[in-house]
Amino acid sequence: MWTLSGFVDEISPDFTEQCRVAAGLGLRYVELRSAWDVNILDLDSERLDTMKATLAGHDLEVSSIGSPIGKIFIDDDFGPHLARMRHAAEVAHFFDAPYVRIFSFFLRPGADPAAHRDEVIDRMRELARVAEEADLVLLHENEKEIYGDVPARCLDIVRSVGSPHLRLAWDAANFVQVGVRPYAEGYEILRPHLAYVQIKDARDADGTVVPAGEGDGELAETMRALYHDGFDGFFSLEPHLAAGHATGGFSGPEQFRRAWRAFTDLLRTEGIEYA
Repeated sequence: MWTLSGFVDEISPDFTEQCRVAAGLGLRYVELRSAWDVNILDLDSERLDTMKATLAGHDLEVSSIGSPIGKIFIDDDFGPHLARMRHAAEVAHFFDAPYVRIFSFFLRPGADPAAHRDEVIDRMRELARVAEEADLVLLHENEKEIYGDVPARCLDIVRSVGSPHLRLAWDAANFVQVGVRPYAEGYEILRPHLAYVQIKDARDADGTVVPAGEGDGELAETMRALYHDGFDGFFSLEPHLAAGHATGGFSGPEQFRRAWRAFTDLLRTEGIEYA
């Protein structure tokens, strides 16, 4: 049985409404990225306490911290960002979250990824060391315009770092938006390193984000393969149906429910049980 989660800040800026809608859909887990329009890593201790109490009141647990770690340019100062990673680990422990989502640094327009590879790998190793010390697992997401935005470079990162504390999060829509056929071109090589799946689909023609199964993200093929492979991880809704930007996205309550229905319909069609 697969476990569903979701980026609940896509529902509303208000954290109580985030939890109310998520619980109403039957979700038992959520992914935390922001609340009250403030990034999870920038909330003070009082608001974090409020979030923890609200989660408990709705019988919700946290699957992952949807952090912005790695969403700086590769030539930006890394020192403060490494300190921010340590804080992300503290926040993950506070919410008993096993995972922290990260990225592999934006490249300047026109930059050659190969010219920045060594610096990317060095930085990713340092982030992984923080995770090792904190006994957490980092999830590298294949965001657009970062070093690891295509399957070959995602594989390069996880193999080169070589740590069990760095795994991959799969985002089909992001692959589509950089011209990759996710299942056909990425599944076989990335599957051994895959620990988490973000549910977002997109159209190849214009990159428009759409509900699961309505785009070119090959979600049905991917879900079928994961099921037959015995994958047993989280599937986190990240619909982006109303807006998407560098720090996140938004859908609103009704569009989030629409995204949930689209994905659960796909699972039922494939005969896959979920909770």
